[in-house]
Order: sequence, then C-alpha cells, then structure tokens
Amino acid sequence: MTETRESLAELSNEYKESMPSDLRETKSFDWYLNEVYEDPLIARNAHQRVADMFDFYGTEYDEHEGIVKYKLATEDPLHDGENTFYGKVIHQSIHEFVNKIKSGARGLGPERRIKLLLGPVGSGKSHFDRMCRKYFEDYTLRDEGRMYTFRWTNLCDIVDDQDPADDVVRSPMNQDPLVLIPQRQRQRVLDELNELHDAPYTIRNEQALDPESEFYMDRLLEYYEDDLQSVLENHIEIVRLIADENKRQCLETFEPKDKKNQDETELTGDVNYSKIAIYGESDPRAFDYSGAFCNANRGIFSGEELLKLQREFLYDFLHATQEMTIKPKNNPRIDIDQVIVGRTNMPEYKDKKGDEKMEAFNDRTKRIDFPYVLGYEEESDIYRKMLNNADVPDIHVEPHALEMAGLFAVLTRIEEPDTETVEMIQKAKAYNGEIDDGDDIDVKKLREEAESKAEIGEGMEGVSPRFIGDEIAEAIMDSKHRGRQFLSPLTIFNFFEENLEHHGSIPEENFETYYRYLEMVREEYKARAIEDVRHALAYDIDEIQRQGEKYMDHVMAYIDDDTIEDDITGRDQEPDEKFMRSIEENLDIPEDRKDDFRQEVSNWVSRRAREGTTFNPQDNERLRRALERKLWEDKKHNINFSALVSANETDDDERNSWVDALIDQGYSRDGAKEVLEFAGAEVAKAEMED
Repeated sequence: MTETRESLAELSNEYKESMPSDLRETKSFDWYLNEVYEDPLIARNAHQRVADMFDFYGTEYDEHEGIVKYKLATEDPLHDGENTFYGKVIHQSIHEFVNKIKSGARGLGPERRIKLLLGPVGSGKSHFDRMCRKYFEDYTLRDEGRMYTFRWTNLCDIVDDQDPADDVVRSPMNQDPLVLIPQRQRQRVLDELNELHDAPYTIRNEQALDPESEFYMDRLLEYYEDDLQSVLENHIEIVRLIADENKRQCLETFEPKDKKNQDETELTGDVNYSKIAIYGESDPRAFDYSGAFCNANRGIFSGEELLKLQREFLYDFLHATQEMTIKPKNNPRIDIDQVIVGRTNMPEYKDKKGDEKMEAFNDRTKRIDFPYVLGYEEESDIYRKMLNNADVPDIHVEPHALEMAGLFAVLTRIEEPDTETVEMIQKAKAYNGEIDDGDDIDVKKLREEAESKAEIGEGMEGVSPRFIGDEIAEAIMDSKHRGRQFLSPLTIFNFFEENLEHHGSIPEENFETYYRYLEMVREEYKARAIEDVRHALAYDIDEIQRQGEKYMDHVMAYIDDDTIEDDITGRDQEPDEKFMRSIEENLDIPEDRKDDFRQEVSNWVSRRAREGTTFNPQDNERLRRALERKLWEDKKHNINFSALVSANETDDDERNSWVDALIDQGYSRDGAKEVLEFAGAEVAKAEMED
C-alpha cells in the first residue's frame, strides 16, 4: 500500500485558492461605484443575498409535492452529503422558509418579520439554521455572493481629538459603501442600477450611516467645505466583506443566558468604557458595536431558544423587525439589514402563544413549522446517515432494522385515525407511500383529520430521532460486546423497551401507548421476517417469470373476451379463471374487484410495451408479491418444516441453501441463522397446523 502525505505547500496552495483574490486588497470608492454599475447584485440587501444563496447551490422542482427542493439541503454539496435532510415534511418546511426570504427580498413584508422555526426537539430546525449560516459564509467567499464595506482612513489628519489608535476605523456595522452617498444622490444611482440588472427584486438602500460614521462624515465634510468627492477619495477605502460566524461578522447566534439578568446591551451594544476617558460618554466614538444585532448586520441573526427570553427583552425585536433599526441606551438609532431567524421548542411556544401581552411580538413573527418526519423509510435514512457519518464498528445492519426503528418513531408522532377501517400501521404505511390501487385509504383525508385533532400540527410531538439514534448506538455496542457481528431489529426492540421510561423527553403518560406501538412494530417485523424466510425457502425467479407470463396471457384474453391456446393440446380454450384467481387471492382481492385488478395490470403491461420495456413481473410490486405467494403455495409441500423448528433435523446442505438465500436478500450469515430460528419456527408452526 502506497503511503500518501499532504505537504504543507499543497495545503497552503489549496487554502490560498479558496480565498477571494481581493480579500486583502483595498479599493477606492470610485472603483466601487464603477463595480456596482458593472454588477448591481453587489449592492443587494441581506434578504436578497440569502435568497440568491439558496438558488446558487442548485434547485429541483418536485412536481408531486409542489415544492422546490434546495440542493444545499438535499445533497449538501459543501460537505459531501454529510448534512443532508430527509423527509417530505422537512423539505416542505425549507421551501416555506425560503419563500419567506424571497418575499422579503422583493419587499413584500417578510423582511420586517422574525422567521420563527418551531418544532419539537430533534426535528432538524437547529441543524437547518446552522447550515444556512455555513452556506452563507461560503457564498460570500465566491464572486456570486461578494459584498464590500468600507473603512475610514487618515482621520487624525483632520479630526483634532482623534485617538491615534483610531486613525483607521472600519465601518462598525459593516455597511454597504453606497450609504456614504447622501440619500437623494444615492437614489439616482439605485434607479440606474435597477435598470441595468434583471433580478426579480429591486436594489434598495435607505439606510443612514451608523452614528460613528456619521460623526466622521460631518467632521470631514466640514473640513472639505462639503466636497463629498474629497472626503471619499482621501478618507475611504473599500474592502471585501466575508461572513464569518467565529469572527461575529455578518453572522451571529444569540443564546439566552441567565433569565433573571438579561441585558438589552447583549443585542444592541454598549458604551466602550476604554474610550470614555478619551472621547467622553456622549461621543458616538465611545460606543461599542458589539451587540448581536450589530454583529449580524448584512447577514443572518440567529436567535436560539428565542421564546425563553423575558417578554420585556423581546421588545428589542419589535424595532429590529418592523422598523429595521435598533436603539441602544444613550445612543442614536442604528439602521440594520439582516435576516432575523428565531428557533423555539413547543413548550415555550405554547406558553407565549396564549399571552395577550405578546400580541405585538407574535404579529411580527412568521412561523415555519419543523415537524418530525412522518414517512418511516425517510426516517430510517436519518439513522443511516448517522451511521455513515460515525466510526461504526464492523457490524452488519440486518434488513428491516432501521426501517422498523423508523416505523416505531413515526407511530409515536402520528394521530390515531378516527375511522375503524384504518389501523395505525396502515396509516403509517400510507404516509410512507405504501398504498395499493385497491386500498380504500385516503391519505389527504387522514392528514386533514389529524390536523384538526393535533394541538398545533401532526408530527409536532412524539419520539425524537435522537432517542432512536441513541438506542441504535447502544444496540450496536451491545452486539459488539456479545461477539455478534450483526445488528438485528430484535436487539433494537429490546433497547427501546428497556430505555423508553429513562428518556427525559418522553412524558410518563405516553409510556403505555408507546409500549403498545412497539408491539405493533414487533408484529410487523415478524410478518416481514416470515416473508423473507418463505422467499428463501421457495423463491424461483424463472418460475415466477413463467407464471407471470402465463397469468398475463390469460388476463389479456379475459379482457379482450378472447380464447387462449392451451400449452399442451394446442387447442383454443377459455381463460383459466381458477388459475387467475389462485394468484389474485394471494393479494386478498375479492371476486367483485378482480376485474379492476386485471385491468390495472393490463394497463401497466401495455404502458411498458409502448415504452419499449419487456414484461417482467418483478417490476410490479403487487403482481410480484402475488406470484411469490402462489409459488409458496405450490412448493411448500416439498419443504421439511420440522427442520425449521430444530436445526438438528436437517442436513447442513439444506440449511446452508436457506441461509445463502437469505444472504442474497441482504442478511449476514449469522443474521440469516437468527431469522431462520425466529421466523422459520413461525412458518413451520403455521404450515404444520394447516
């Protein structure tokens, strides 16, 4: 094996190439003005830049769901898919969030609202919020997302009392350089820019300079007798602005601290005490722009557990959203430009929702629900991603293990249906897309019924993916300790049962219900395991193909009211009704529905023929299932069922052939032996009773 090592030179070159070429350069204001005319998008506001960021990494329109899926969430191109999101409901939430950002980019109102991500613990809202910030950092490194700010220079030459340490002062709010142009002249520039670009929004900038910059502008204009050009040419340098959360630059995460000692200066900034002795307390140069709103300017403000803040503390958000300004103590108002995102869990939301004194705050909030995933296969993808991203021991995950874990999670999240014709397992399967044409299940009606019953929405309560993931991890380590190189559903079920009552986020009143759901999942797994064993004992792909072709020949003749040639005698005969029903009865298709099913498979075959695809019964889930069960009925009398009950009653060759057949289905060798013992005994018992 050839050893490879990264050299320092290679690492350094790679880093250098990832940085913008003009990151360390300074430009003149005249350069910036010309650059803006060449590319007006440089002057976008925060909502516009964030909206374009989502589109930049790629989109895909889902016609079935009627939503746009964003590749930063579906593929995570920056991290090789490590942080992808799964579940229709999550992508619907992301679609809704981005729509609000895009509406804000057009000035339709959401730019003056808090985008509040609401959901239960572990639903993905914090993960999504973090991803937005990570991608915004990357986007501003690229030419497509570039932005600039300015700094004041040579101040001591003009301002007599300027501290020499402050001869060069960067815009404390990282404002766009266009704010240096007075509003009347600036608007003319903006009007011209908007004629040049073809974006779906208008470039706007009505901000005033921050108080410190306003101070410098006034003093310098006074010195140059209102010659703005001299001020900008002699005292302004344009610099590239990169979003960086670690530097608290254009990105800020605000976390509530001590609930009893919350201070508004955490949001709006405070006096810089080191500068008071130099400039005096009321001088704008003595203000420290270190508040969260100041740091987030031009980018994204992220409020973690926002509704845990005291009501009075939340009032600062009213001006920040509606007026897009902040008002620090003893300081003039400051204009801000940022996407304000808040996150909260269900208990805090319920508490604040009923508070009449929170009406103004709630009115300035756009809620985006982040429910749990309600499709159990999509839920299993979350666990699969967890395992792929971890240093998992050399252990084989058996078929159905993650899917059954996901099924249990989903059962705890969905509302029990009112109708007696639909059971919980059926509803979970329907939400997973497992609906046959003959099933009398209306998913839309089930969702509407659930929404009317749920306090806030279906999927906003239940077991979190974190609990499931924790128990899967425990089951993996337990299997390793016991020398088992495979993870089976049975092991996972045992850990669910043992630790359900020890998880702090599960209310005690739900224990009995969740144990009942766990038994449902056990039964579902037993049915699937039995199906796998039957498949291993009797499966014959050539025979299924032959029987499938025979069935379709008879169905086509039946539909066309025609005869069919007998394989043995060569004579024309009527379609074999007994043979067709022997297959259809394996899907519990009643006599009065047989014509519907036959027409369904006939249409399927005809459609594939028009597409140039040959007939293969394996491609039709219902037909494949029926043929496999028919094959089982035909072959089971040749199987030694007593051998399934006791391994001592079978020869190694016969048992090994069964194990090999299960391995072909995805089992490990030891896992195949376990499922033979678990489900094989059930198969043998049922058949011997018959």
